[in-house]
Amino acid sequence: MTNGLVGRVSRHGRNPRAGSTTPDGSAVSIKQPLVSGSAVAEPDTTGSHRPVRRLIEVGGVVQGVGFRPFVHTLATELGLSGQVANGPAGARIEIEGGPDAVAAFCHRLTADAPPLADIVSVATSEMPSTGGTGFAIVPSAAGHGRTLIPPDAATCDACLTELADPADRRHRHPFITCTDCGPRFTITTAMPYDRAMTTMAAFPMCPDCAAEYTDPSDRRFHAQPIACWACGPRLRLTGAVRREGGAALAEARRMLAAGAIVAVKGLGGYHLVCDATAPRAVGELRRRKARGDKPFAVMTPDADTAARLGHLGPAERRVLMGRSRPIVLLRRRSPTPLAPQVCPGSPDIGVMLPYTPLHRLLFGLPGDPPAPGVLVVTSGNVSGEPLVTDDREALRRLAGLADAWLWHDRPIAVACDDSVVRVRADGSPLPIRRSRGFAPAHIRLPVAVRPVLAVGGDLKNTLCLADGDAAWLSAHIGDMDSLAAQHAFERAEGHLRALTRVEPVRVAADRHPGYRSARWARRDGRPLTLVQHHHAHIASAMAEHGLDEPVLGIAFDGTGYGDDGAVWGGEVLLADYAGHRRLAHLAYAPLPGGDAAVRNPCRMALAHLRAAGLAWSPDLPCAATCPPEELRLLEVQLARGIACVPTSSMGRLFDAVSSLVGVCHRAGYEAQAAVELEAAALTADGVRDGYPFALENPAPLLAAIVADLRAGTAVPLIAARFHLAVAGAVRTACRKAHRSTGVRTVVLTGGVFANALLDEMCTAGLGEDGFTVLGHTVVPPGDGGLALGQAVIAGHLADD
Repeated sequence: MTNGLVGRVSRHGRNPRAGSTTPDGSAVSIKQPLVSGSAVAEPDTTGSHRPVRRLIEVGGVVQGVGFRPFVHTLATELGLSGQVANGPAGARIEIEGGPDAVAAFCHRLTADAPPLADIVSVATSEMPSTGGTGFAIVPSAAGHGRTLIPPDAATCDACLTELADPADRRHRHPFITCTDCGPRFTITTAMPYDRAMTTMAAFPMCPDCAAEYTDPSDRRFHAQPIACWACGPRLRLTGAVRREGGAALAEARRMLAAGAIVAVKGLGGYHLVCDATAPRAVGELRRRKARGDKPFAVMTPDADTAARLGHLGPAERRVLMGRSRPIVLLRRRSPTPLAPQVCPGSPDIGVMLPYTPLHRLLFGLPGDPPAPGVLVVTSGNVSGEPLVTDDREALRRLAGLADAWLWHDRPIAVACDDSVVRVRADGSPLPIRRSRGFAPAHIRLPVAVRPVLAVGGDLKNTLCLADGDAAWLSAHIGDMDSLAAQHAFERAEGHLRALTRVEPVRVAADRHPGYRSARWARRDGRPLTLVQHHHAHIASAMAEHGLDEPVLGIAFDGTGYGDDGAVWGGEVLLADYAGHRRLAHLAYAPLPGGDAAVRNPCRMALAHLRAAGLAWSPDLPCAATCPPEELRLLEVQLARGIACVPTSSMGRLFDAVSSLVGVCHRAGYEAQAAVELEAAALTADGVRDGYPFALENPAPLLAAIVADLRAGTAVPLIAARFHLAVAGAVRTACRKAHRSTGVRTVVLTGGVFANALLDEMCTAGLGEDGFTVLGHTVVPPGDGGLALGQAVIAGHLADD
């Protein structure tokens, strides 16, 4: 085990590191000097001395954020000469003038940087004075190195004002953007970030846009996605009717108001959109997508409308309105104007605000005919398939799902689905899906790693490239079941490698022998490191918090291949990047039929009852729901151990209890049983005591639940007591682990900790016991964060 804590302090005075993201998902601009080579003090600009010339090399997110125009304006204001260029490693500045003015420039370079900039490093060196005059933006420099591209950013207020202004030449323009907002990651094909390296290369600027692009005083000075009605891109509506431009938008709004389903091309792929208040439209969308009961996300025109759908506190409002504009999970209000088919059985409603001008125009501007006030906006795909990005493919794959297609001719360089964020009770963000608005923002690592590619898992797949002290996660790719998803994975890997210029010398993958991601890694040919699933989960939490010391990792999820060949998922591990030791785990129970048990929580309930020595009495909901033939087959399967892998999964225990108490017997989407059990628990008031429960022996817990059921105890009360029991078992396991290891830092990770109620209970209880408790704030606790942990373990241990 390694020791020592490596912490980095950002301008917010927090640990994690500078260079990650703020709670609203926007890039952190470091506002204190990070200069190496020359000291920089707050200067006095009144002095007059012999001119000096400095070379300043700036690393971080400084391309695509208006950094060169900012440098030009700052130098001109201070009366300095020189030049700035994008380079392979960031921005390269030559600055000349009086010493005090140059010092002022160096100070303000970081203190006043553009809002989307994320400056990681500033290195300065002295140069001979040339006596030049004027300051210029010069063509990008070629060479080796690495810079960073920012995530896509929501339309800024200045652009929204122009969008709604009839006197502005970009009035109602669906692609309005400037240096402070708009597409970046999803249009960039290579680095350095110039228009020729984006999917805007096919759209020559009209004279007016070209004039703005070259005018240092203009907000669109060197804004690479600059466009207008004259120069494109072009908006089109295809389907039963065909329209272009503004007429296409007007017709799409009319169709949505009439109950139609419209495929809309967004920043990172197509959405399927309909009126969220129309039961027939939402029900039809659910049927066409084969969605089951999985909740839909909705889009509202503003935060006040969102507050009428869910409980929107100050922290939720900040995340909802931040530059990333993710889907934010809010506790649902009742009654609600939403159609009941939007999120049946879920305690939450996923809400986002318009993040492109096209989305904003779907709601209409003042004077437009009435349009739906809340829209379902869901991924453009059949459930289980990757997001559609190609226009021809959209016509084919979304045929039968959409009534019309509202699209444009600007290509999407890489798929990027909407991000999903939950806000904890303490106001901190909990990413559920890290994608648009976050990817590919880099994560600073507390240990140096060799160049490595980590391929993640097979569910909620993301991949990760890491090198040195930096890691980059791809956008959400999704489940790897289909050939289309595997192709999407390969495109994402190539795109991220092109942007980061990381050439990995090693590949990391999960140990599960059947994972498609791991099979891809084996075929790749580079040296391969297989990382245990829950070790990777814990390492991802350690990395995002800047830790390099042993921790107690509570890794609760549905499925992970264990060191003994069993299905793990209720684990207490002592871990660092070098290895892990299993200290405790949930007692094994049989997993009858693998995925069949996951889809049928009633089977998991019956398996747990048998493991606990409890009878399948017909008065128990899980037994009553199964037909006699199913019960007989399951009895034989469990008695003979046919296709019954042992599992310690906490996710499967949640499934079992959900069915045992009659909440969910058949799951139509991942974690449905657990989500609905949490929803039931949230309706119970004043519950303080949980059931008796120790991880190594769940039998007393199950017996107590059965006793309460037979006593007529309300299901919400049972559900709340179960959540308290799990939190209590975590506290007991951590106290015991501390006595044997001396470690007092606990990380909570794994998909089960997307459950806000359990996360809050465990965090509060462990805090009372004197532990330092860390949850995820940068990457998801589920398998969407797995690749980060794989990368730091494999890259740190690599011995080439």
